[in-house]
Amino acid sequence: MERGAVLVDVELRHLRAFVAVVRRGSFSRAAEDLLITQPALSRTVAQLEKVLGVELVDRSAGQVGPTAAGREFLGHAEQALAALGRGGAAVRAGRTVRLGFSWLLPDPWAQRAMTRFERASGASVQLVRCDDPLRELGGGAVDVAVVRGAPRDAPPGSRAVHLHDEARVAVCARRSALPSSGLDWSEVPSWPLVVNVRSGTTGPWSFPAGRRPERVVETGNFDEWLESVAADRGIGVVPDVARRRTHHPAVRFVPLIGAPPSAVHLVHPGRPNDLVRGFLDAATAVAEP
Repeated sequence: MERGAVLVDVELRHLRAFVAVVRRGSFSRAAEDLLITQPALSRTVAQLEKVLGVELVDRSAGQVGPTAAGREFLGHAEQALAALGRGGAAVRAGRTVRLGFSWLLPDPWAQRAMTRFERASGASVQLVRCDDPLRELGGGAVDVAVVRGAPRDAPPGSRAVHLHDEARVAVCARRSALPSSGLDWSEVPSWPLVVNVRSGTTGPWSFPAGRRPERVVETGNFDEWLESVAADRGIGVVPDVARRRTHHPAVRFVPLIGAPPSAVHLVHPGRPNDLVRGFLDAATAVAEP
């Protein structure tokens, strides 16, 4: 038999079985480690010995141990298993889902989704903060985009998956005349409204024609929006996650009464690959906020 044919016939299960038996000095203990039966383990080691044409394990003594050929082969077997392990880790490390978001990922959904996906797939999630996740999705810079509110201007062919809804609150400057007791949703248009035009959840589009805010202050991202509110250029409306996680000495949050909830979506290419599909499965399985 040619050397190449021998190598083809040796499988990973053969190497794992042989190394486990030698290291544990026992077929029974090795079988427990590998979660297989002892007879199955014995057959696997015997198959390896038959393929190689040598006896690797001395079964005559009271304690199982390697033969001279077994001791020589052990190092090669361990090197092969280690190399495959390193190769697998490198491949898994290169498998990454890029998750685009503009501000404050929903919690605890984000942490649960990433943990579930990474444990199940061996791949990783790379967080990509960007002012316009939908634009980055269309350009291929991210694989999945977290979008609050309606996914306006989504790339052609993309699809949106609804995760959950978030309650809204109002936010204003500390010196604002807005009462701390609360604001009714119907009263929002009577105040100057600061709007994040790229990734905001509330803007003129949130109100029927004829009832829209008379004055709108446009900003391009969350930080600009927050600082404009702090400067008392108008009030803002934002999901409650901002109240819980944003600490700015110049702003205060006010209850918003009767406001419709803000939806959270994942937007992805219409035909996601297996890795993105796996992330979507994990994300929707833990979709409740």
